[in-house]
Amino acid sequence: MGIRERLSGNEAAATAMKQINPDVVAAFPITPSTEIPQYFSSFVSNGTVDTEFVAVESEHSAMSACIGAEAAGARAMTATSANGLSLMWEMIYIASSLRLPIVMSLVNRAVSGPLNIHNDHSDAMGVRDSGWIQLFSENNQEAYDNLLMAHRIAEHKDVLLPLMVCQDGFITSHSIENIELLEDEKVKDFIGTYKPEHYLLNNKEPIAIGPLDLQSYLFEHKRAQSEAMKNAKKVIIDVANDFEKMTGRHYGFFEEYRMDDSQLVIVCMNSTAGTAKYTADRLREEGIKAGVLKIRVFRPFPSEEIAKALAGQKAVAVLDKSDSLNAAGGALFEDVTSAMFVNGISVPTVNYIYGIGGRDTTEADIRSVYKDLVEIAESGKLENPYRYLGVRSK
Repeated sequence: MGIRERLSGNEAAATAMKQINPDVVAAFPITPSTEIPQYFSSFVSNGTVDTEFVAVESEHSAMSACIGAEAAGARAMTATSANGLSLMWEMIYIASSLRLPIVMSLVNRAVSGPLNIHNDHSDAMGVRDSGWIQLFSENNQEAYDNLLMAHRIAEHKDVLLPLMVCQDGFITSHSIENIELLEDEKVKDFIGTYKPEHYLLNNKEPIAIGPLDLQSYLFEHKRAQSEAMKNAKKVIIDVANDFEKMTGRHYGFFEEYRMDDSQLVIVCMNSTAGTAKYTADRLREEGIKAGVLKIRVFRPFPSEEIAKALAGQKAVAVLDKSDSLNAAGGALFEDVTSAMFVNGISVPTVNYIYGIGGRDTTEADIRSVYKDLVEIAESGKLENPYRYLGVRSK
């Protein structure tokens, strides 16, 4: 039996880190992720964990310390948000190119400027092509569960890529919810001991990490990263299956909510899925066949699976909580429509940029999206695929 508790999303993340008991945690405070290393530092102080906690002078240094620790053969973790992730940018790419399975809790927040400390997904979208696995979490339970699965995924011999677990700043990070924790011993047994094959402190195999990599080899190394990301798809599902056997909680690439007979579907990520599910339930009572596709795994992107899930719908709306500023839709919309096109699926699909800088997204907003989908399905016309939801305009 699990342990029933009431925790905020940040507390849930810190609790997962405590149970993982990594060798090294390096972090620098930034709202709204500050509480994660703050809570964890108390576990270090009271001896609950034997982690080496490194209080650094910047987020760039935090990721640098994690890279050094992981390269030396240690299991390393960190947490950050928004501008902190931006300051890590150089090291984010180095971590993945060196194939170091660092795990990071990313509490999503708008990236400056202008300065805003509230939620959108511009930080995660800014590094979506950096070679990190990205898992998204609708609620505190998923943030906790995703972190428990993270090391099993990242450290797998066929993957060896860093992984970030995303949750929405303040919306889940600071909201207290009921949660079911696992016993410490179960977590320890599930995650196992980190045993890297190659590492700097192995005196039986002298190696160099991070050497100059020019025309002769860089292309092949980048291809290897790409293959590792493809391999991660199978590993993510295998780990989720093992987790389900232990907890009864099921996780896949995405969640299909009320899609058995749906005709109108919203695709979204993180906490917005809760509002979308609630709205879909209300619309079902009115006879509208509304469904929700909640993306959990954004990198690697499950193209074939998403295309198959959306086949046969009459209209689809993809909600992006960040704007790519490319005049052609948000990042999730681009990936979803590309997946559908490549896999021969043709469904009228519209994009909505929403929630920028923490703007509330209400049931009324989601209902208006479904209303638009009804009109698109009935008319067969999609005049403007690039739209905004909840923004003031002239």
